[in-house]
Amino acid sequence: MARMISKELAGVRIEGFSLAGEETVVAAPEYNVCFDVGRAPREVVSIDNICLTHGHMDHAAGIAYYFSQRTFVGNSPGRVIVHYELVEPINQLMEVWARIERHPSPRTVLGVQPLTDVPLRRDLLVRPFEVKHTPESLGYTVIETRHKLMEEFHGRSGQQLVALKREGVAIEERFEVPIVTCTGDTATGRWMDHDFVRRSRVVLLECTFFERDHVTRARAGKHIHVVDLPEVLSAIPEARILLYHVTRRTDLRRAKEILRSAVSSSDFERITFLMDRPPRNPNAGRDRDIRKPASERSA
Repeated sequence: MARMISKELAGVRIEGFSLAGEETVVAAPEYNVCFDVGRAPREVVSIDNICLTHGHMDHAAGIAYYFSQRTFVGNSPGRVIVHYELVEPINQLMEVWARIERHPSPRTVLGVQPLTDVPLRRDLLVRPFEVKHTPESLGYTVIETRHKLMEEFHGRSGQQLVALKREGVAIEERFEVPIVTCTGDTATGRWMDHDFVRRSRVVLLECTFFERDHVTRARAGKHIHVVDLPEVLSAIPEARILLYHVTRRTDLRRAKEILRSAVSSSDFERITFLMDRPPRNPNAGRDRDIRKPASERSA
């Protein structure tokens, strides 16, 4: 079975794999973005932009392999977008691998400050924002930029509008449509106040711990515990929520049960677990059994 799991929420396709402390890689392929690289599974090598949330091994181990494989398959050098303080150690890592392999892998490591937009294409950008985990941790929001005619010019003919533009009159206003936010590993905090986070269609939300006696673990590691979800969901009232980075300490079925009792029914309905694989076809074995002679069928 393929490791990467595919989900579609609010029209956004997400592919990923995430287990706390082991590996996290979550991609939005249509937007040419991957949040964290995990161990660089083949499905993300073709994606041009890796938004690294922080430098922990389970999120960042595949950086060198990602750059190397893009060269191997003939792609242009990939780009890792990362907190500016991680640029130097990542480049040092790549230099060590160049010595080991005896050839360098072309790369772009782009260091960013929080709230500094990075263009992805003409009408698309990614906006990093500060979160509460390590000092160099970032969340990211992918945002479409659109333009609409200013209200005062409604009713003007096409010729009139063209004439105004030739005169240098601004007749359109720019607005933003937040598509998908990835929080990265984080505790609750002021990142929930950003309007572009609150208005996102989909929020990829780290929620590591669910058991009552794991609250202390969550606080120590600056992770989200299920008891924090009502606060987060209140701040992000409409988005579809994809929970990831769940610890193996809690079985997924139990995590669902705990979640159901921790949040309102309406909030529960808009939450999906990334690692909740779709069930296999329950009729597959039955169909094979039906084709057997009646004397051979099991009771």
